[in-house]
Amino acid sequence: MKNSEIVELSTEDLVAKIEEEKATLTKLKFAHAVSAIENPNRIKQTRKNVARLLTELTKRRNAEKAAGATAETAAEA
Repeated sequence: MKNSEIVELSTEDLVAKIEEEKATLTKLKFAHAVSAIENPNRIKQTRKNVARLLTELTKRRNAEKAAGATAETAAEA
């Protein structure tokens, strides 16, 4: 999943995609522990996808906090 695709997702879709990717990662790890999976690089790719998604979610939440703090400051003045 590319960063441009991640940015286009809504926040709700982003949270859903994070849960989906985490579940996929868990399944891949279990499958690899039982017997070697065909492409073990998928674990690495999935882990990086989760990190990208979480990074975008954090950026959005920080932007919301900053916007809220700015609105509070403007209201007080």
